[in-house]
Amino acid sequence: MGKNPTKRLAILNSAEHVFAERGFHEATISDIAAGAKVSDATIYEYFPSKEALLFAIPAEYSLNFQEQNRYVLKYINGQANKLRAIVLRLLELYQDHPEYANVIIMILKTSRKFTETNEYDVIRQSAQLMRKIIEDGMASGEFRSDLNPAIVRSMMLGTIEHLVVRKAILGKPENLVEQADSVVSVLFNGVLEPPEESAIKINLTLQKKTRGQDGQAEIKDSE
Repeated sequence: MGKNPTKRLAILNSAEHVFAERGFHEATISDIAAGAKVSDATIYEYFPSKEALLFAIPAEYSLNFQEQNRYVLKYINGQANKLRAIVLRLLELYQDHPEYANVIIMILKTSRKFTETNEYDVIRQSAQLMRKIIEDGMASGEFRSDLNPAIVRSMMLGTIEHLVVRKAILGKPENLVEQADSVVSVLFNGVLEPPEESAIKINLTLQKKTRGQDGQAEIKDSE
């Protein structure tokens, strides 16, 4: 008999809440099962361990995030505009799902084992998309050609993650989405190709002294 996708989603939602509230080590399978209204044994039918359950949470979000990105970005012109859209969507994701933000930033970000999983590869695809947009902007001349795409991407993601951590710990900024334009503005001042300076035309008029017939000095203009 196949697994019930609705029940699986209920388990993931409960796990997200419990992990965000109690942390990975303090959370128990019984807590998660109670939240999903299933038995402990049912949890293990879907996930072999508590760790596997934790690792499955960001994969679900990332798949949906990437699918929506593919739909949205095809209607946006310009690589700078596409980057801004991704920044906005990431901040919106963390703003609307604070428990998920706590799980991914506060717990999984420091897990080396997580980086060795297939679930992590799903998340990496989103980061690769950002790098591809930066590289396309460099190739088209929209961005500076001497940039390191990996560094630019790290600056962008690092800034977003820092804001999420501050919100999780201090409750500020209250609205992550409102920070999007500031993040983009600071970043783009470093990556956009500066506009060509317009040429300045200067006309000079020189004056020279000559002697008139009466011997008096006269001034004549010449360009």
